[in-house]
Amino acid sequence: MTQPKLIEPPELLAPAGDETCMIAAVENGADAIYFGLKGHNARARAANFAVEDLTRIMATLHRRGVKGYVTLNTLIFPSELEQVETIVRDAVEAGVDALIVQDIGLARLIRAVSPDIEIHASTQMSVTSAEGVRLAKELGCSRVILARELSLREIAKIKEKSELPVEVFVHGALCVAYSGQCLTSEALGGRSANRGECAQACRMPYDVVRDGEIVDLGDMKYLLSPQDLAAFDLVPQLVEIGVASLKIEGRLKSPEYVANITKEYRLAIDAAVEGMPSPISEKSVHDMQMSFSRGFSHGFFDGDNHKILVRGDYAKKRGVFLGRVTAIRGDRVRIDLAAPIKAGDGVVFDGDEREDVPEQGGRVYEVFGARGNVQNNTQETPTLSAGPADLSFGRRDIDLRRIQVGQRVWKTDDPELSKRLRASFEGAPHRLTDLDVSIFAKVGEPLVLEGRTATGFSARVQSERPLERAERLAANEQELRAQVDRLGGTIYRLREFVGIIEGEPLVPKSLLNGLRRELVGRLDELAFIPKPRAIAEDRVLPILRGSLWEGHSQNSAKPSSAELATLCRTIDQVEASVRAGVSMIYLDFQDIKRLKDAIDLARGLGEKVQVFAATPRIQKPGESPIFRHLARLGADGLLVRNAGGLLFCADRGVKFVADFSLNASNELSVELLRGRGAIRVTASYDLSAEQLDDLQRGCPPGVVEVVIHQQMPMFHMEHCVFCAVLSPGTDKTNCGRPCDVLDVRLRDRVGMEHPLKADVGCRNTLFNAVPQTAAEYLPRLIARGASVLRVEFLDDSSADVTRILKIYGDAIQGKRDARSLWKDLKATNRYGVTRGQLAVL
Repeated sequence: MTQPKLIEPPELLAPAGDETCMIAAVENGADAIYFGLKGHNARARAANFAVEDLTRIMATLHRRGVKGYVTLNTLIFPSELEQVETIVRDAVEAGVDALIVQDIGLARLIRAVSPDIEIHASTQMSVTSAEGVRLAKELGCSRVILARELSLREIAKIKEKSELPVEVFVHGALCVAYSGQCLTSEALGGRSANRGECAQACRMPYDVVRDGEIVDLGDMKYLLSPQDLAAFDLVPQLVEIGVASLKIEGRLKSPEYVANITKEYRLAIDAAVEGMPSPISEKSVHDMQMSFSRGFSHGFFDGDNHKILVRGDYAKKRGVFLGRVTAIRGDRVRIDLAAPIKAGDGVVFDGDEREDVPEQGGRVYEVFGARGNVQNNTQETPTLSAGPADLSFGRRDIDLRRIQVGQRVWKTDDPELSKRLRASFEGAPHRLTDLDVSIFAKVGEPLVLEGRTATGFSARVQSERPLERAERLAANEQELRAQVDRLGGTIYRLREFVGIIEGEPLVPKSLLNGLRRELVGRLDELAFIPKPRAIAEDRVLPILRGSLWEGHSQNSAKPSSAELATLCRTIDQVEASVRAGVSMIYLDFQDIKRLKDAIDLARGLGEKVQVFAATPRIQKPGESPIFRHLARLGADGLLVRNAGGLLFCADRGVKFVADFSLNASNELSVELLRGRGAIRVTASYDLSAEQLDDLQRGCPPGVVEVVIHQQMPMFHMEHCVFCAVLSPGTDKTNCGRPCDVLDVRLRDRVGMEHPLKADVGCRNTLFNAVPQTAAEYLPRLIARGASVLRVEFLDDSSADVTRILKIYGDAIQGKRDARSLWKDLKATNRYGVTRGQLAVL
């Protein structure tokens, strides 16, 4: 008879923005939590934890059998590397179970500090393929947190071809852009999402401008604000695939949210592993929506359906849809209920800016059903669940004169639910740790207690004096067990008890109680002793920095002059670039069928010009043939933007330049990319002028390429706005490709129209309306030894290309100063230009 297949349960990983959230996660069944320190994590607005508290925090978790992962998932700038090495050392010594990392240079630093500490590749690394997992493994990672834009089928394909465990998000807020690839906050406000400072521009309203005309989309204004991810009903499939960890988003959320979502996913995982039906009821879903919801969806787990991901009619937390206003009756609002409501609940009425209807919210004072007031004297507040209901509010809470029939109403707060959730993690511990105890009671020998916890800690205590023989009431196993079992107020629960009694000993209760307390104290203390790990005795950063200069002298000659390169997106731009005398052209065409023509044109016009074809920024399973196609076109090399392209070129010896999307923000990242064959590495767009100075100082001359003029690629999205609002289709198989024929821009609240483009994989990029220029920074760039300075074009005409290249060319040759350069560039765009991150202070 064959044995049933044993299913390995996935880890349940919960968020903790502060210590209360941590306890809420632990008490409600988390196997592990992830949390940030004060600095260098992707949730800068969370309370976060102090490095000095790490040992205590990890002891608290380990006593309960829970792992703790520290998020160091931001880009690290050169001047921060020394401080970060110190943080890494502190984390290793404190017993942190893993470090979650975005920066590839930081991964190398961590592995040099300690070969033992686990590194988890953050979702900020944008891992979307087996090639991405392979690169993470080469970096020393032991787990990969996959991008949220993958379907179940794609996750399964990656899992089949990967040697590392994979982790996926199953619940919480969704970013519309790929994590690690969003530069919107940076471009619009100088707040980097790669530094934990996201300003949530995706939650703002936008208008669609199609061929110069605004498209009437009715209530749809929030075109880039996805619904929240909720995959509780997909847990069985994720378990079957073999996903190692299911992750809940929410380090900015409340402890009640953490408790609620953790509890429900604990139930869902346990049921799936046992092959039982899902325990998640309609009430469970209602409660989860009340904790936080912008509407629930499967995100990308079911594949791309661009009609579903984004609702478009709101972007804030809305909880549960309560119904629509049907009448105003004196001082009451009548609603046709779609969900339960009771006195004390909080509600909000949708606003409508176009109709001058404000959003209003308040707490319900009384509920009246068809038969009048539904209050009664029962302990629980009575609830009305369906049919018409009249709601009254406190004086001046709601301006009823501005409420309109048809307005949507949402229940946003339920005090009774919040109270129930707080009870799950406040007060005495609820989630207890099993403890096995053996007691040895022998006449003439000390009383001995040995304990071992289910979490792996063992301790032994004994009395100072030997036990005497009892004259009347000798110890028996039942009484000894009863005394040992008095563990109330501790985190322990007696599981197994073994009593070895010899010679009718006298065991005073006071003696046994004291030893029991001592045993518990010893077990608690053991959690403060981290498992020994190897850690480099001396600082490793100087050694790593030195290796970057192998084969170079610190006094290496700087390039005699800087050369201009262009990135072109049309044939006309290529021709204008060659005629302007540039020596390097990158081709980034939406229609890759035109690439061969562009390469032939460039070669025909200029014998010495080098032409590199740009890869897409994202590569998913099944998309690797794109690299072979690009390599066969006859270009001199590739501009690589993702891990798949990087490994393709490294394995085959294809010449390549590493682009900005690989996020090289420090010299260790630059060295890592050069070690895999990059001839140059494009500096991260997150770097300020001062930080870029530091990067160039830390690298040999000519290694770092800098983009000096561009329209910043803000959102890079799997979500297709073209398909969502300008096509009857649902995905790239049936959308009709309106992106090929329409000029589409998204107009923001201040009237800026940002160009929207689709790439060969139908992924959208929203570009900043205003070009960023390093005009004032050029002299310093050249003085630091920059050899290639890139100018990127978007919709620019050939005349614009010629004029812009002439302006920059004159500046590089010293024929124009920074002030006149800035003035002339402002005239090349309807919105002028911006200094952006490269402002010289």
